[in-house]
Amino acid sequence: MPFGKIKNKIRRACVAAAVAGIGLTGASGAQAADWCGGGIWVDAMLGSYHIDPDPGTHFEQFNPGLGVECWLNGQWAVTAGGFRNSLRRPSYYGGGVWAPEFVHWGFVRLAVMAGIISGYNYGDWGLGRNHTVGPVAAPIVMLDYKRVGANIILIPPIPSDNLPFTIGFQVKMKF
Repeated sequence: MPFGKIKNKIRRACVAAAVAGIGLTGASGAQAADWCGGGIWVDAMLGSYHIDPDPGTHFEQFNPGLGVECWLNGQWAVTAGGFRNSLRRPSYYGGGVWAPEFVHWGFVRLAVMAGIISGYNYGDWGLGRNHTVGPVAAPIVMLDYKRVGANIILIPPIPSDNLPFTIGFQVKMKF
């Protein structure tokens, strides 16, 4: 199968997942394909670094996972994915990304992601069984060169799970 057809199938599958995830199930396949007019990136979560953790705590630094970014245009995207978090639990996330034009410098740009994530104890802030789903807002440094890139994400602390500020590392490829 030619690469162009594979690319279109991946694009349709990612868009369908993103559309279903945000509740816009009325969009047809053709309309959905237009959703990701800014491109589709597939992310591979690699690892994390924990900033000043409490003495005696141990966090997993290798955090494998996969995600997708569906860019609606050059500034807005929807994103979803999953990975094994630093507490050795499965985590799933979904949300929106904003990367305004005025913070793009060549292949470097700043963005912010906001949404929900699972797999952590959020205490009173949490939703779901055992309060393990909660809000997330994180600044991102995005490095993009042609069809490859990386995301460096600053994840805020989750005090109820004794998780300090964390830097997450992803590599990605554009389809």
